[in-house]
Amino acid sequence: MDVRSRNNVVVTGESGGPVLLLAHGFGCDQNLWRLVVPALARRFRVVLFDHVGSGRADPAAWDARRYSSLDGYAEDVVTLCRELDLRDVVFVGHSVSAMIGVLATIAAPERFAKLVLLTPSPSYLDDEGYRGGFSRADIEELLDSLDSNYLGWSATMAPVIMGNPDRPELAEELTNSFCRTDPAMAKVFARTTFLSDNRDDLPKVPVPSLVIECAHDAIAPREVGAYVRDHIPDCRLVTLDAIGHCPQLSAPGPTAEAIAEFAANGS
Repeated sequence: MDVRSRNNVVVTGESGGPVLLLAHGFGCDQNLWRLVVPALARRFRVVLFDHVGSGRADPAAWDARRYSSLDGYAEDVVTLCRELDLRDVVFVGHSVSAMIGVLATIAAPERFAKLVLLTPSPSYLDDEGYRGGFSRADIEELLDSLDSNYLGWSATMAPVIMGNPDRPELAEELTNSFCRTDPAMAKVFARTTFLSDNRDDLPKVPVPSLVIECAHDAIAPREVGAYVRDHIPDCRLVTLDAIGHCPQLSAPGPTAEAIAEFAANGS
């Protein structure tokens, strides 16, 4: 299957510029990058895509077994880079895609120059000496609710994920994005997202990295950003004066600026 149709690949921006590969999070698609793309496209070649099971990716490519692990998504990213002959890629991964980027850079370091982790979490589960933000009971309740009533779960969780209660249009957009996702595929991706533990992979990241976190994020607390920074060998941390788990929507200007500064200059 051609990777462009499989992952609904869209390329825009400066054709000769450094490559930014933008990867969306759970329940979303490349459309959620639209507010940062115009600023980035002035300086970079911006490559957008949808994970299989999301957006306009080819549903025929879906395989529940393959995508029950983040490795399946990471393999797709590496295949995309190889088939499009992308080199010196700056991978920008939002939420769960941050860990997909971690796995992809480890698997094919020759393709990647830098890694940007936007509101990442290597594990959502609290553990001894580690605060992920959720207990085992929290995660089980979240997944049970998603399994029993996906649309209801979407309407309830989107405002929590997005934050910014004074801007209800943001939560509405995320709710609509969730609801456009096939529930059967979303349930598999949700379990993969919330039950994965990639803490042991962080020290293996072979490229300079940047964590971008928000000052207030109900999904990835501040302790998580510091943990990721401290466990990736060459990693910086930027804290945006922003609320929620999706700053590319709630604070697109500062988000684009942080990505561009690191991609062009930071190391």
